[in-house]
Amino acid sequence: MQQKETDLDLITAVLNGDTAQYAVLVKRHQRFVFTLAIRFAKNREDAEEVAQDVFVKAYRALGTFKQTSKFSTWLYTITYTTAMTFLRKKRLDTQSINDDENVLQIANNGNDFDASNSAEKKSSYAYLSQAIDMLLPDDAAIITLFYKGEQSLDEIGEALSMEPNTVKVKLHRARQRLKEKLQYLLKDEVKELI
Repeated sequence: MQQKETDLDLITAVLNGDTAQYAVLVKRHQRFVFTLAIRFAKNREDAEEVAQDVFVKAYRALGTFKQTSKFSTWLYTITYTTAMTFLRKKRLDTQSINDDENVLQIANNGNDFDASNSAEKKSSYAYLSQAIDMLLPDDAAIITLFYKGEQSLDEIGEALSMEPNTVKVKLHRARQRLKEKLQYLLKDEVKELI
């Protein structure tokens, strides 16, 4: 039985000239990088562009990876900074939108599911995902890293260049905002139950 190579084994192989091993690293981490990218970009095309940029930047900087943290933490740091840079550039290209209008637009888009997707719309995962999409990018990143990425407060702090205590406070506040978004999305469901 072949033992699965660790990220460090793959990095060492890439740095020693076996560049094909980088594809294994990409495949291993692409789903989560894309998930984090879409939390920022809000649409598939932009998220794919961000994710592609992340893996190109990571490949070019692989020699600078110091192994003081997990590779995934280092990669998510690149994802975060790449997404923030992308959003700043995009913000310069578009007019700013009032947050209240943005929340209403996202909430209304959630009601555009056709009948064939109504079961998915009703699922708790769909509501949770929609609520996370309504959060500010920093809040969405912290929630995603903590719950979906299963990163510790220290790892999130390292990825976002924050102290772990700051991450803890921001995570608490992000949870509160997520709760508010879920209550907003589920108010019709609650009315149906009453």
